[in-house]
Amino acid sequence: MADTKVHNISPAHISLKGLYEMFSENLEVQLSDEAKKSIDACREYLDNKIKEAEDPIYGINTGFGSLYNITIEGHDLSQLQENLVKSHSCGTGAEVPQELVKLMLLLKAQSLSYGHSGISRQVVERLLYFYNNELLPKVFEQGSLGASGDLAPLAHLSLPLLGEGEMYMNGELKPAAEVLKEHNLSAIELQSKEGLALLNGTQFMASYGCSALFKALKLSYLADLIATASLEGFDGRPEPFDPLIHHARPHNGQIKTAEAVREFLEGSELIGRKKQHVQDPYSFRCIPQVHGATKDALEYVQKVFTTEINSVTDNPKIFPEADKIISGGNFHGQTLAIALDMLAIATAELANISERRTYLLVSGQRALPTYLVATPGLNSGLMIAQYTAASIVSKNKQLCTPASVDSIVSSNGQEDHVSMGANAATKAWQVVDNLETVLAIELICASQALYFRDDKTSPFIESFIETFRQEVPFIDKDRILSNDIARAKAFIADLEVDSELIF
Repeated sequence: MADTKVHNISPAHISLKGLYEMFSENLEVQLSDEAKKSIDACREYLDNKIKEAEDPIYGINTGFGSLYNITIEGHDLSQLQENLVKSHSCGTGAEVPQELVKLMLLLKAQSLSYGHSGISRQVVERLLYFYNNELLPKVFEQGSLGASGDLAPLAHLSLPLLGEGEMYMNGELKPAAEVLKEHNLSAIELQSKEGLALLNGTQFMASYGCSALFKALKLSYLADLIATASLEGFDGRPEPFDPLIHHARPHNGQIKTAEAVREFLEGSELIGRKKQHVQDPYSFRCIPQVHGATKDALEYVQKVFTTEINSVTDNPKIFPEADKIISGGNFHGQTLAIALDMLAIATAELANISERRTYLLVSGQRALPTYLVATPGLNSGLMIAQYTAASIVSKNKQLCTPASVDSIVSSNGQEDHVSMGANAATKAWQVVDNLETVLAIELICASQALYFRDDKTSPFIESFIETFRQEVPFIDKDRILSNDIARAKAFIADLEVDSELIF
């Protein structure tokens, strides 16, 4: 373990690129000395404040939500926090994927490390122990309104701290008490404020959002590459990617997309040959404009999530230097909800235009065989693969109905506006996964189309397609295409793209 790379959580700003690299490289995470001091100082201040306090302090010596006006006596403060975690463990539905639970642990520890939450260092270090040892609590997708933070999911994330609930160890689901025993760990007795600090926060929304964003940024790059391969297979024209066009309408994403396509095409014989057609359909001609709009939207989403992962989102906030404990609303997920809806819409558009290119490639135009198979009629080729892509993009349109404009009253009217950011998060995550499938289908079609071209594409695309064909060989006669789609999707998922190209 001597050469294990370690990331130190500190007050320093962490970028999304840094988080992506830390998570993908599976770095061990620990608290820096500065973070330890901040956590300890805040906890000491809170303990002293409780001893001195004459007035109620919300969530510390009172009930929660609409029960804010009920004062809790000192000897019950620990029980209050334990009761909070248990009573809020109301999750239901599908389980949160384990890689997202792991990210939730990391982001929760990060948020608690700034010294404004009143948490003890023992609790934060236990969360990091779970993270570093792949001890992953069982958390459910449904239950959060994205308002007082992600209460239900974070309650399930916190249960194993108390020796309650279930968690995965080595991929096997076990009672948390049993896992703690195997690791010689004792259950933690929560102190005042600690349960609330754990449950208030946006880490469910943020984890889904960061994960979906990481994938969307990679797929945005690959969408440009796959679209360029399709352009070559369709015998498309180069003029729509001329830099003069894009500097005349200088949206940054549009300029970057056209530049990427030109780079992918360098050395291509196909793109330079004489064309029989004067113009291409929009799904090819407007690749820079459509893909570029997605890039611009993803840039905004990146800004939102960069701010969020460097924020304190529980309540109330403790500011020892100012001698203040302030109850506010930093747990409200509206900012994330809007960004997540935008993420879903932006990635759905990449799928929409991808499916249109697939449709054109299988349509029998420009000297390509109908459905991209040598003997259509006897073989249906990729006919129904386009149906599959069409069904997915329509599903995406349904999933893109915004969650951020919805609200519902909870907690007896005390929490009278909610963000629905958790629903926005799970929808966006699904849309991004659907995009991966649609691009996999387009890649199969582009590979097929290029097979029927005599002229060579660029060396870069040629190498890319040859690597792909090792996983999904040329389709010379009908076979079970769901297997090919699954392999194509796995190829895209496993493809490593340098973080410099996607951030």
